[in-house]
Amino acid sequence: MKALIIDDSKLARQELNHLLKSLDDVTVIGEAENAEVALEKIEKLSPDLLFLDIQMPEKNGFELLQSLESSPEVIFVTAYDEYALKAFEHNALDYLQKPIKIERLVLAVEKASEKLREKKKLDEGDKLGLSDQVFVKDGDNCWFIELSKIRLFQIERNYTKVYFESENPLIPKSLSYMEQRLNKKFFFRANRQEIINLKWVDKIEPWFSGTIKVWLKGGEEVEVSRRQSIKFKELMSF
Repeated sequence: MKALIIDDSKLARQELNHLLKSLDDVTVIGEAENAEVALEKIEKLSPDLLFLDIQMPEKNGFELLQSLESSPEVIFVTAYDEYALKAFEHNALDYLQKPIKIERLVLAVEKASEKLREKKKLDEGDKLGLSDQVFVKDGDNCWFIELSKIRLFQIERNYTKVYFESENPLIPKSLSYMEQRLNKKFFFRANRQEIINLKWVDKIEPWFSGTIKVWLKGGEEVEVSRRQSIKFKELMSF
């Protein structure tokens, strides 16, 4: 399991790195002293796990996570306990308070290992393709819909809005969960808020700062983030 340590304190990074060396399940592949450096290293190194400090100069740990397209697993490490609730609202695996006790660190790493094993099983399992049908329920309304008819998945608060035909019901699933279930050959994560069905793409145009904009056949307009625009071009090119 590849880990990245993000903390503005060099001493804190050294101490955590030293503790992690005694654990077999995790390998530290890098360190970052602020959010800007962390963003670069996350994109370059693709860590499985972040050990993330909350209070950092300029951009804190929560703001860093909000700027990511998709986040690795996260264990927050902080000297304060008042952020615990907010940390778990950001889907943190665990919340370690400094100074870190090795027993708590072992438990947190075990939890991360188990979560990643579950993800791997899901990735190795059958993904949902265009011909598969899914059950969608929103309140008293229900649909049994073929995935080929769904053109867009979009975040709305703690729900995902599903666009098909003239309907757009809300389901209590995260976009990250949907991304894990869907076949990437047909469904593309355009940005932090939306997944598009590539079969529904009607028009593509260059947009601002190297990004692209996609129009779907249902009329929706989707701005693809800069990072995902690069992947989109690679995916759709010969």
